[in-house]
Amino acid sequence: MTKDTPEVAAARIEAERSRARMMSSAHALQERISPRVLARDAWEGAKLKSADLVEDGVDAVKRNPGTAGGIAAAAMLFLLRHPLMDLAGKAGDGIKTKSAARKSRKKNSEQTESADHD
Repeated sequence: MTKDTPEVAAARIEAERSRARMMSSAHALQERISPRVLARDAWEGAKLKSADLVEDGVDAVKRNPGTAGGIAAAAMLFLLRHPLMDLAGKAGDGIKTKSAARKSRKKNSEQTESADHD
């Protein structure tokens, strides 16, 4: 059995330290690229971005409340367009019915008046 020289022993110790650092770096890298960590980081990034967008939107509304109100009203009308058209159609049908009833009453009263004059 041969004994290592001090230089060889020092090189072996340094190689072992380098191997340990490399393995530690590999484990750290493996942890950083794991799907769980990537998904968590993506979720955190999305939350921060959406919070920034909401804050920007609030600032824009504070700067231009009239414009924001107009946009909100237009969006509401767009979303409620079908129920509003149905309601307008029912109101229009009611007006037509009342108008027809008035015409019918007027016609009946004219016929009654002409019968009374005969």
